[in-house]
Amino acid sequence: MVNNDRGQSLISKYVWVIDTIYRCRKISFKELNERWLRDTDISRGVEIPKRTFDNWRYVIWDMFGISIVNENRGEYRYYIENEEDITGNGIRSWLYNTFCVSNALANSQSIKDRILLEYVPSGQDFLQPIIEAMKENRVLNMTYRSYWKDEESNFDVQPFCVKLYRQRWYMVALSTSPHYAEKGPRIYGLDRIRRLHVKDETFQMPKDWNAQDFFDGCFGIIAEQDVKVQPVKLKVSARQANYIRDLKMHESQDEIERNDDYSIFTFNLRPAFDFQQEILWNGEDVEVLEPLWLRQEIAERVERMYDKYH
Repeated sequence: MVNNDRGQSLISKYVWVIDTIYRCRKISFKELNERWLRDTDISRGVEIPKRTFDNWRYVIWDMFGISIVNENRGEYRYYIENEEDITGNGIRSWLYNTFCVSNALANSQSIKDRILLEYVPSGQDFLQPIIEAMKENRVLNMTYRSYWKDEESNFDVQPFCVKLYRQRWYMVALSTSPHYAEKGPRIYGLDRIRRLHVKDETFQMPKDWNAQDFFDGCFGIIAEQDVKVQPVKLKVSARQANYIRDLKMHESQDEIERNDDYSIFTFNLRPAFDFQQEILWNGEDVEVLEPLWLRQEIAERVERMYDKYH
């Protein structure tokens, strides 16, 4: 038998199988092999043996947590049993999408000058050791340079979680210093870390702390507990509403009115600084209707901007 794995990553094949079954919804093994053979870049003209395909299904479950099962009747087609896990916002969905994109890029070297990407700073340097420290609950020593201070600081933290937001990685961690620890966990940008060292010292994760709860109602990375979760109502021009409708500003978004001129969207979140920045980014196409304090805050910021240009 031809060794079809030589010089090619098995992960690319797993991703191909997942993506093909996901797009077809249901597909027989014969149909899957026909599609496989048509994609000569990955198949090299060699069919998938049935035993190999069954092994791949087990590996896909172990690696991605994606369950590929057979309907065991009719055409005996295969489908993804837990499809919701790769269409939501969880780690399985993110992992699957990341592998799909990586696989597509890896197989596109001949047109690499026609594929333009955004740079994501910091992840390649510090993300892996932070995740390893989180697994073992180990204390981190880091040298950090804040945007607000023109100097570097060295201190120890207990890493609680990491979060990706707008092409930047962030870490939520608790300082080991009693003075700062009493203020609770803080958020650190990985691109502002200068040096990082995983210590032998360990810590106990607080049993009542949960990453989802910490960011509950947050728009992005700012988790200001003094800004309460509250209803927000925005009036959006018809042209901009198309973008907001297709790519939600926030998971709580709901469109309650729509006509030829505008749409009205409601949200239930913490309208902190990052959400206000998002409103301003949309310019004249977005108007805050409620709450009144947020409408006034945006109006004052627009006025200050006008004064600078006037």
